[in-house]
Amino acid sequence: MNLDKLIEQLFRGEMLSENTIKNLCEKMKEHLLDEANVTNLRLPMTIVGDIHGHFRDLLEIFHIGGKCPDTNYLFLGNYVDRGSFSAETISLLFCLKLRHPTRITLLRGNHESKPITQVYGFYGECLAKYGNPNPWKYFTDVFNYLPLAAVIEEKIFCVHGGLSSTLTSLEQIKVLPRFQDVPPEGSITDLLWSDPDPEKEGYTASPRGPGCLFGQDVVNRFLKFNRLEYMVRSNQLCIDGYQMLFGGKFATVWSAPNFCNRSGNVGAILEISEDNEKYFNTFTACPEALREKPTFDVLKDVPDYYATL
Repeated sequence: MNLDKLIEQLFRGEMLSENTIKNLCEKMKEHLLDEANVTNLRLPMTIVGDIHGHFRDLLEIFHIGGKCPDTNYLFLGNYVDRGSFSAETISLLFCLKLRHPTRITLLRGNHESKPITQVYGFYGECLAKYGNPNPWKYFTDVFNYLPLAAVIEEKIFCVHGGLSSTLTSLEQIKVLPRFQDVPPEGSITDLLWSDPDPEKEGYTASPRGPGCLFGQDVVNRFLKFNRLEYMVRSNQLCIDGYQMLFGGKFATVWSAPNFCNRSGNVGAILEISEDNEKYFNTFTACPEALREKPTFDVLKDVPDYYATL
């Protein structure tokens, strides 16, 4: 498999063949078997939030943030669904991961799940583009292998969603049974689904259903217990591309501008220098003239229950 040629093909916006996807996903599973639940990373690092099939905006991220492997990247999950080019997005990220394994890290988001992708577009997209669900199955099998969290320089905790009342230490996250689909509830579900609540302390029920809401006291306690200084996550749309909470110790990063082509938000990536200086680099959506139009509607019949996903 010539990864350089596949990457060039994808940067041109050309899809991979079904057989290539099968081989790519098998190699990804082999590689991810050796990655821990919590990956340890070094600065400098650029952190990317939800992408959700915004392929042209992903290319813009590599334009403003630097190409891989020139820049170290940590992606926080939610690569697929909602947007119309999830297959191209996840194909490119998998190819880059295999080609530059020490320069790009891919965490799992709540949409890296078979049941969720059957509802929010990825399954239908694969069926429309390939004529069968096989590519969807290959990709979603790999999702069960993705790491759950990352720690940068033993100071910055990174996860897709948030914290859990069942987890007080990094050591507990390191031993979770991650090689499965996302359960309906429990520790893994909380890590991928939970959100901060700046109005309340402790843990409360989440309006999403899965996961929970957690307050500033929860974040402070988790950071202190694990000798951490800062927490970064995604999972929630931010009109300005990012949001700071809890005395500047907590950040949400959202990297899909004009989400679903109707939200009007900007995107952001968090660039952290070698001396731990943080800069939120914001960007607008790819110009409409460069944005391909899908031939199918990935957003039809989406339940209102998940409107905040």
